[in-house]
Amino acid sequence: MFPYRIGYGYDVHRLVEGRRLWLCGVELKHSLGLLGHSDADVAIHALCDALLGAASLRDIGYHFPDSDAAYKGADSKLLLKEVCRLLRDKGYEIGNADVTIMAERPKINPHIPAMIKTLASVMQIDEEAISIKATTTERLGFTGREDGMAASAVALIYKSE
Repeated sequence: MFPYRIGYGYDVHRLVEGRRLWLCGVELKHSLGLLGHSDADVAIHALCDALLGAASLRDIGYHFPDSDAAYKGADSKLLLKEVCRLLRDKGYEIGNADVTIMAERPKINPHIPAMIKTLASVMQIDEEAISIKATTTERLGFTGREDGMAASAVALIYKSE
């Protein structure tokens, strides 16, 4: 078996009124927030799936089902922390993670340094091991209409033993 493994994650959440907007563990001021059972941090959810997939540990819904009241309104940073614990319990460390957020508004770029700092702290890895990018979809599709946001992530893990 190769000591390195790569995982990919993707998530989507609907934008609605009356919810706070969390992306990569940072609250952004916006007129809409993401709808979900937890805090609906679409970027952390994609990252969790990338990490879990790399370690063949299924997906975020398996570990934190929306049918479980314990995760109602949950802080996604806590879910990510638990995913990292699961990886380390299986003998893996995180090499790097690359996250892309797809949204028309608000502007993500000014928040990226805080997002990287937050994720690095939660994941217990160096800030230089995290890349966060944002893009619009040129007003096309559900993200372009601002019906929702999407995020994708890729993560490299390696055996620490």
